Amino acid sequence: MADRAYGITEIVGTSRESIEAAVRNAVARAGDQRRHVDWFEVEQIRGYVRENTVDHFQVTVKVGYRLEDS
Repeated sequence: MADRAYGITEIVGTSRESIEAAVRNAVARAGDQRRHVDWFEVEQIRGYVRENTVDHFQVTVKVGYRLEDS
């Protein structure tokens, strides 16, 4: 097995439905921008409140991706 190197990027995903959907949105967007996305780590969970009700969820996610061999 070859030695590998990884990059990490931080993305904020949002969803009106759930924290899980916000994470999935962040990971999906990371996959659109980066190749070889392998893992994620939730860093922060927060949300926006409107009229005393949760309006949407915001999740900061670190996403790890393999760097391509040269």
